[in-house]
Formats: sequence, C-alpha cells, structure tokens
Amino acid sequence: MSGIMKSSLFFAKKVGSYSDGWGEVTAEDRTWEQAYRDRWAHDKIVRSTHGVNCTGSCSWQVYVKDGIVVWETQETDYPPTPPGVPNHEPRGCPRGASYSWYLYSASRVKHPLIRAELKAAWEEARKTMKPMEAWASIVENPEVRKSYTAARGLGGLVRTTWDEALEIIASANLYTIKKYGPDRISGFSPIPGYSMVSYGAGTRYLSLIGGALLSFYDWYCDLPPSSPQTWGEQTDVPESEAWYYSSYIIVWGTNISMTRTPDAHFLTEARYNGTKVVNVCPDYCEVTKDADWWIHPKQATDAALAMAVSHVIFKEFHYDHPDPYFTEYCRNLTDFPILVMMEPREDGHFTAGRTVRACDLGYKEPECNNPEWKTIVWDELSDKPAVAQGSMGYRWGQKEGQDLGKWNLHEVDGETGKAIKPQLTFLKNSDAVIDVDYPYFGGRKRDGFPNNPMNSEVMVRKVPARKIQVDGKDVYVATVFDLFGSYLGVDRGLGGECAKSYADNIPFTPAWQEKITGVEAQYAITLGREFATAASKTQGRACVLMGAGVNQWFQTDNTYRSIINILLMCGTCGVPGGGWCHYVGQEKIRPEAGWGEYSFAKDWEPATRHMNSTSYFYEHTDQWRYERIPLSDMLSPLADTKVFDGTYIDYNIQSELMGWLPSAPQLNVNPTKIAAAAKAAGSDPEQYLINQLKDRRISFSCLDLDAEENWPRNLFIWRSNVLGSSGKGQEYFLRHLLGTENGILGSELDGSDKELMPLMEKWRPAPQGKLDLLVNMDFRMSTTSIYSDIVLPAATFYEKNDINTTDMHSFIHPFVKAVQCSWEGRSDWQTFKDISKKLSEIAAEYADDFGSVTDVVLTPLGHDSPHELGQALDVKNWYKGECDLIPGKTAPLIHVIDRDYRTIYDKYTSIGPLLTTNGGGNRGIKWNLDPEITELCQLNGTVQEGVAKGRPKMETDINAANFILRVSPETNGALSFRSWSFVKDQCGVDASFLSEGHIADKITFDDLAHRPAKTFSAPDWSGTENDEIPYVAFWQNKYLLLPWRTITGRQQFYQDHSWMRAFGQQFAQYRAPANQRALTGYRDVADNGNKAIILNFMTAHQKWGIHSTYYDNERMLTLSRGGPVVWMSDIDAANAGIVDNDWIECWNANGAVVGRAIVSSRMPEGLCVMQHATEKTVNTPGSEVTGLRGGDHNSPTRVILNPTHMIGGYGHLSYAFNYYGTIAPNRDDFAWVRKMNKVDWMDEEADKKGGAV
Repeated sequence: MSGIMKSSLFFAKKVGSYSDGWGEVTAEDRTWEQAYRDRWAHDKIVRSTHGVNCTGSCSWQVYVKDGIVVWETQETDYPPTPPGVPNHEPRGCPRGASYSWYLYSASRVKHPLIRAELKAAWEEARKTMKPMEAWASIVENPEVRKSYTAARGLGGLVRTTWDEALEIIASANLYTIKKYGPDRISGFSPIPGYSMVSYGAGTRYLSLIGGALLSFYDWYCDLPPSSPQTWGEQTDVPESEAWYYSSYIIVWGTNISMTRTPDAHFLTEARYNGTKVVNVCPDYCEVTKDADWWIHPKQATDAALAMAVSHVIFKEFHYDHPDPYFTEYCRNLTDFPILVMMEPREDGHFTAGRTVRACDLGYKEPECNNPEWKTIVWDELSDKPAVAQGSMGYRWGQKEGQDLGKWNLHEVDGETGKAIKPQLTFLKNSDAVIDVDYPYFGGRKRDGFPNNPMNSEVMVRKVPARKIQVDGKDVYVATVFDLFGSYLGVDRGLGGECAKSYADNIPFTPAWQEKITGVEAQYAITLGREFATAASKTQGRACVLMGAGVNQWFQTDNTYRSIINILLMCGTCGVPGGGWCHYVGQEKIRPEAGWGEYSFAKDWEPATRHMNSTSYFYEHTDQWRYERIPLSDMLSPLADTKVFDGTYIDYNIQSELMGWLPSAPQLNVNPTKIAAAAKAAGSDPEQYLINQLKDRRISFSCLDLDAEENWPRNLFIWRSNVLGSSGKGQEYFLRHLLGTENGILGSELDGSDKELMPLMEKWRPAPQGKLDLLVNMDFRMSTTSIYSDIVLPAATFYEKNDINTTDMHSFIHPFVKAVQCSWEGRSDWQTFKDISKKLSEIAAEYADDFGSVTDVVLTPLGHDSPHELGQALDVKNWYKGECDLIPGKTAPLIHVIDRDYRTIYDKYTSIGPLLTTNGGGNRGIKWNLDPEITELCQLNGTVQEGVAKGRPKMETDINAANFILRVSPETNGALSFRSWSFVKDQCGVDASFLSEGHIADKITFDDLAHRPAKTFSAPDWSGTENDEIPYVAFWQNKYLLLPWRTITGRQQFYQDHSWMRAFGQQFAQYRAPANQRALTGYRDVADNGNKAIILNFMTAHQKWGIHSTYYDNERMLTLSRGGPVVWMSDIDAANAGIVDNDWIECWNANGAVVGRAIVSSRMPEGLCVMQHATEKTVNTPGSEVTGLRGGDHNSPTRVILNPTHMIGGYGHLSYAFNYYGTIAPNRDDFAWVRKMNKVDWMDEEADKKGGAV
C-alpha cells in the first residue's frame, strides 16, 4: 500500500477501544520502527578509552556492528570509593563521545603518503642504486634535497606503499648513523600515560639504534619546575576524589569545570558537602559559577597576591599566635629550621648564601659520608648545630655502620645518634641582629602590567643570627624560618624596614599587592585567614587546585612557589584533602618502572639519549638568533655581572658542557667513530674523549649549532601534532628546521647590541631546512602531517591494544582492539616493529658498516642517581679551566655501548638480559626481577634462537603491555611487597604493610579488558593506594617520615644554588612577565587602515577539543563556531572597532594568526585568548600581514629560556627526563590586534595566487 493510501486511511485504523473509550486499539503498520532498532543494534561491545592527554582516562563501551564502530557510551564499573564519598561516575565528555566519527571521516589518513618530489627522486635513484646509496644521492644533492624540503606544507603528498615508505625511512636512518651518528635521529611523542605501549614503540626503537628521545612535559610547559625545586619530585598530586575530603579549596589558574569534565563533579560535590570554594582567575571562567567567591587579579600577578596571603599567614599563625600543628609540621617536614650562611657585603650588610653543610662543621671523608651534602640545623636541646638525618648526603654511599637506614626525617643527629629538636627561630637567643639584603623586582616597569616601585631594588631586612666557626672564621648563620619571615616584611620587633600594619605599602603586604593585582587588600587578608583557619581546624585538609593559567608563564616558579609556600606553612601537603593539586597534562604513568624498562630499552641498553625538547627546539629552530631579552632583565640586582654575563643560549651551552642538561646532537663528530680513533691512538674511548674535549679537538655540537655536521637530520613524530599544537615559535620551525614558507616578521640579531649577542655560540649564516626527513604517524591529516615528508596511517584508539593511566584517579584502563585498522592503518607498535625489521634487513646488507658498531653516549648528571651529588659548594666550569673534566661530576657521563644494527628487530621483539643482570627500579629504588622474568617466559613464550635466545618474547602489543604491568610494583602485588625491602635498608622504615594485602595480585591486560583495576602502593610514588583514603601525594613523607628527594630531605622554601641566588630565586616573589620586545616597529605592517591595539596574547585550553584532537571533528565543529576564534573584552573590541564574529588578525615579530572575534564581558581588558589548539586545515584564511595562510595559535609565540631551569648535578636540581630542565612558556606574548578588511581563502592555485594552497 502506498504512503498516500495509508495516510488517507488514518481514521480507519481504529478497530476497538478499552477503559470506557479512553484507550484505543488500532491496526497499523509498524515496520518503520525497525529502522530505529537497527540503528542501535550491535554485534559486540568492547572496552576502550581515549588517548588525547585530557587527564580524564575514562572507560568507554565501544559498540561494533558488521565490523564497524557505530557509537560509544560511558562505562560505569569503576572500583568503588569509601562509604560516604561520591563515586567516580559520571565520567566522560562530549568530546570523547564524538571520537568514533574519526574512524570513517574524510580527515582519516588512509594510506602511506609521501612528498611527490621525494618519491620521484627515490624511485629514480633506486633504479640503479641500493637503498642507502639512493638516499645519499638525494640528500647530498642540494638541488634535489631542496625540491622536497621547500615544498613542505604546500601540498603535493601522494600515495605510496608501506614497503617503499619503510625502505626510505630505514635507509635514511642507517645513512644518518653512518655519516653523522645516531644522535642526529630524534623522536617526539608526548605524554606516555595516555597510551604507554604506543609511546614506547617509537622510543624503544630509537633507544636501540642510539637515537635521541625528546621530552614533552617541559616542552608543553605542563611541568612546574617549582615541584622539583620544592620536593625533588616531578609532579606527584592527589587524585580528584581527594577534593571531597577538603574543607577549603582554592581553584587557582585551572578551569576545572571546563577542562576536567569527568572530575569536576567532585568539586561541586565537595561544595555541596560544605567545602568553601574560591576561584582565583582574571576572567569569568566556567569554574567561577561553581565557586563561593571569585577573586580576579590581573593576569600574571598571582604571585603578588600569594605573597600577601603568605604575609598574613606567617604573621598571624606563625608569629603572633603560633599554631601548634603548623609549627610542628614546619619544624619536622620543611627546611624552616635549616641553617643558611650569611655572606658579608662591602657595606656591612649580608646576603643569604648557601646552606650550612657538615663539612663546614669539620666533618670530613671517610669518617663522615658525603659531608658536603649534609645540611645543618640548630638543636634546641644542646644549643648547638646538629647534622639532622634525612638530607641527601645520607641517601648515597651508605654502608654498614655508616648512614645505613638513616635517610629519614626522625629527629636524630645522624653523626652522633643523639635526639635533637631543630630550632625554628633565633629571635630569643641570637648573637646579633644583622641587615640582610634581598632583591626586589616588583618595581620594574613592564608595559601592560602595574608595578609598585620602592626606593631601591634591594630590600633590607633585620634578621636574628647565630655565630659559628667555619674554617677558623666566625660566620653568621640564620634559619630559613627567620629569613623567610624577614623577607615577607613581617614586623617581629627587630626594627628596620618592615610592615607595622597590613595597610603599609611595603613588600609583601596586602596593601602592597593591591597596587599590582587590583585585588583589594582586605580580600588578601580574608583569604589568608580563612585558608589557614580551615587548615588549622582540620589538621591540613585545605588545598589549592592549580594549572596552566598560572604555570605557563615565564615566571611560573615565582607564582607556583609563592602559592606552595601557603600550603607548606599551613601543613597541608601529605594530608587527604590537602596540599597542592597541579593538573596540567595526563602526566602520571602509574606503572612507571615497567614503562621505563620497555620504552627506553633498559632490558638491552645501559644508557639512553634523552633530550629536553625546549632546549632542542630553541637551538635547532634558531630562536636564539632572534632573542632580544637581555640577561639583565632576569638577573638579581645583587648578582655579580662580571660572573653572570652572556645570553640565554650561553647558559644552556654551559649547562650542556657541565653535564647539567643533555645534548642532541652531542658532539661535532660521529660518536660511532670515536672508539676506532681511540684504539688507533692506543687509548680507551672514555679517556680519549676526555683528552680530545680538553684539547678542543672535539667539541660539543651546541657550541656551533648551525654547522652542517651538527644539524638534526631525521625526526619521527607520533601520537603528537607538534606543528599544529605544541610548536611554540612555529614560524621558526618552518623557516629553519623545515626550510619552507614562514611568516616571521622580525629579523635576526645584527650585532648592534653587544649585550644580546652570544659569547660562546659561534655565529654563522642561518641555515634553512636542517631536517633531511620528517616522518609523522597519525590517524588524521593534522597540520604536522601537511608539513611531513612521509605520513604513515596510524590506528585509532579503537583499533589497537594499549594501557592508559592518569593522575586524576588510581585506575588503569585498556585500549582493546574493537575492529581491524581501516584502510592501511597500523598501530604505532606495529609500525615501529616493521621499521625495526626493515632496518635490520638493510643493515645486514652492509654488515661491515653495521654489524659491530661502538657508540659513545653522553648522559647528564641524573636526579635519583649518585651523580646528582655533583658540585656541592660552588660552580666551576672545566671548559673555562676552573676545574678538571670529571665525567659524572663536572661533565656528562660517558658510556661506551656496542650495537649490532642487524639485531634491532630481534631486540625490539624480546625482553633483554639486563633486567636479569641489573634488576629493575625507579627513582633510585632497586629490586630483583628474576621471578617476573620467569613469569613472562611462561606468559609470552621464549625466543628459541639468535641474540635473544632464552629470553621472553614480546611480539605483540599485548605482550608489551603485560611486560610493563608485570615488572611494575604498582601492578604486581608480589613485586610491590618485595620493593619495600630496599626502602627499609636505606631509610630504616618498614612500609611493607602497605602492600601486604596484594601479595597474590597481579594485573594483566586481560584483567583490564574486563574491568578497570586500581593500582597498588609502591615506594617509587609518595602516596598510598588503599580502600580507606584516596591517593594523596607525600602521604609517605608525612606519616612515615620518609624524606623528600631534595638536598635537605625536606620540603624547601629556600633555594641556595648560586645560580638561583644570582637570578633572585632563593625565595619566591612577584616578577612581571618577560618582555620579548616583539611589538615595536610592527604595528603598521601591511596597514589596512583599521586601528590596531596591543593585547596580551594567550592560548588557554579550549572547550571543543583536547589540544588539537576533536578540533576538526564535525560534531565539535557543529557545536562551536567551527574554526579559529579569539576571545576579547567588549571594551577592547569597541576600542578597535571590532564586533562579535569579525575576522581579526593578531601579530608581532614572531608571526601572525587570524581568527574570528568572540567579544565578551567575561574577558578582562588588555587580554585576548586564542584557545589551544587550532589547525590550519580548518577554516583558516590568508593573513593580510604575511600574505600566507593565516598561521596558527603558536605563530605569534617564541620560546624563552630560564637559566635557573638549566641547573644540574645539585641534588633535587638535577636533570631527569621530563623532571627538570628548561620549559617553554607561552603566555608572556603581546600582539597587535586589528580587524581584517578582506578575508582571502587562498583557494586558487599557488602559482596564480602567490600564496600557499
């Protein structure tokens, strides 16, 4: 029957009634309902998650029908919380719920792609040449090489085969190893926590061949260096469940309600439960509506507010009416009682110097172990100095009868064994009250930010001091507590320059901060009182949620440390519901030990080339050539400018030479040629290299970055979108690293200002296009893919097996392969496995070159190793002749490693013997792995022949996941229990009871596929995992008195390294944002007649994507405005003649970006935000300023380095991968902003239009 006939018989359908006519019985065709039933029909449900660095780590149900993913919904079977505490449900967000769109979208990379010019050159060369010679013929011919490097980003990617792509990649790698060295091959992939197997797939390959692994946490500026500075810990934080235990929450610089969607319910539930929530944020962001109180300081002035709050808390809770809980907490668990030497100045004043050490009291080796690294307190019981246990000198070199079991925070003199009581203040028993000078930066003028000038840039404070004998001379010493109190300007009856009341305009009073932040003084007073009162009444259950809003500034250390000071003074850290809660990036890899063994091939290789990305990209994109911030902007007014001169690149070079930071490439010679040269000279490789470096016959590559032999040559990118998301200074990437079209408007330094010119770096003409090969692996056509030479199609999250963890909860989630890879996609594990196999096959053809290779590897003085005990009392540079070159002490460690490139595949797919020889470990803690290796042989099978004969197999991604899980104490209960024995021996504390209940528990990948599993307590993390309280960082330190991994063993207010003091960082304080000097002279570039205004240009996280993922997703584009947007205030918009939805442009010396204006009164005046991250592939027209397609959010940015992040070999201030090192801030930039006249989509051919296609 036709539809027309059916509709005409509508009233004929009735065949009866019921309920006295109130109900109707009809006869009608209901087959149409089947369409709806079919829509929700499915063949199976598979558990998976999303790996996008969102921190959520939510478990999802993936529905599959006919081999196709049809939709996803949230799982709800998380392990339960304790009674009375809200569950982890609901989790998930609209972004995750839209992921299945990607699998079959037009943005999907379906086949291997290659730049057309490169493909043509390769195919021509391979007609007559073997693979390695073919690659050599391309890259050694400048014209052929430039034909494809200059075309990057301009289209022209064509389809190729997997075989051809793998052959090119393997040939390029082998050619580079032979000609330049394996350290010219690098790889970038971020945040392993969101897919550990996939991350480690690439890093394992690179580690086996000797390549350089680029860090990410510091490059993203997610790393807060304040955490290593304070705790000796990267970032260990409470899980989100812990918020519910808090009595007072300050949300400071993180937009929890928008960017932490799955966890935001804990915040609202805590508030519903009676917790007071205060939001500190310059704009009216989403979390403000969930708060009781909104405090809105001007952006980047948060440190001033926090310093004023500290002033109030110190005065009222530590001096006027000392809180007993706060006092004991600070005495036992912070450096407040540690003694600091006072260094005399010519005018009779003093400055605070380094901490007093046991060697200053006459203790010497060998009677005293590491006397230079043992810090001193004043003992109230004996009224004299004492060597308190717990400092770093007690950590290393322990032996029976000397320091064994003494690395703890018990109140004992470690050298005499006597009980002590550290004294906090000398107010009542000082030998003198001295004048101490401190630097003051709050008066320095910075356009766009208020300042509060005093009479001088030097503050003079009265400090009570005691006198001790050091080397036969009288030396004044003071406690950190007394120094900090005087520094804050608290009046303690000593006279001098201090605040008589909160209304005094003296650093760092509430009245003082008001002139900088705009926050009323009374608000600072109230905030301090309320927070401290809550912490006092609850024994520390008050916390601060912190994030990118305050962390991603150049002065992050000052801001974060000033906030952390509040937390420490109130005894909150280590307490459930208390402490710092830093959430920026999915950084926590809970089974970190096993992940490290797998990812860095520690089972096969004794050393790995790690490299901090910020320094790497700053150097190799030549951003240092454009550096216009003089060092004087950052130096303390008390610094000796004869000692501290040069530029930021000079300090990075010094750090590399001294082994403080890593290098990549490392030397100006091929590291695989050194051993042969040493043999010819009759020397061993290590001593030969030492002599060659001292004689300047071999040098570090960083001294001549732009020499051709020092360029990076091959770069792998996977699980990342560097050029569309994290590439700060993007236009410099395009010009110098890639050699293609770019929008840089500024010029290089010309030598006219000598203060800006490097002293150690050789200046030569800037190269353009350093990379021979850029390989990207992605499931979608991202901005990075567009600029790559080879693009390999990757598996989506629903097409692979992997594991995922986060700091927001204690569970491990799996990716379970729901469907086969679409088209020609492959998982990262499979791709690098295939590359390994191809490289091994080609290497076998060149057995003489690659069968036996000796590689000389340099590594920095690493944190959590004995080498962090570098130079204790002063800094001396071997390069300047101030000391000898001693590897592992004054210079990098030197490792000699034998490689056979024919066996890379065999090693990649097996678990090597070094875990049997050396055992496992993490963060300086060691354990035996023999039982686990036996279990893995049973679980995975064993290799029957070759270099890995008898070792466990690792042929699949599930094998790799089980390897990680089995050798990590967090996921293996038996290993967890055993691992505490090391702690017992070293610290004298038996904490094995934390793992007793899980001895028989072992988590496998199959377990996770059925349900998320909670991890176990382990000594390489500072909290505890149990069913009674949530995971809270530093629980072990507070309740078990295990030390922090700092020089003092305590939480540190004071930083005594000479570089920290020279740059005014011994204590935190307010400093204005860095001035890049990127505006002057650029206002009228391509003037279009519209008014241009200056705004602080920032790139906050967005609502419609996670970084750049989901930004191009049709569902998210539909919900949002669909393309690049810039938020700005209605006042600024009116000033510039801009109305909502106008196309505008933001530019400065670094580059330009276009977007549509979102005009809103929620934005403060003087600030604009382009939400991170944008893609050039989505609605991006041309720029009126550059004439190119409109840049992206990173185009107006450039990296700035902080020398204090380059310190190494100094206890907690030592390098470790993603732990400490230079970071890449991205919020200090200012830009010209104006309305566009013409929106040009540049959709004509490039040769006709003159711009990018």
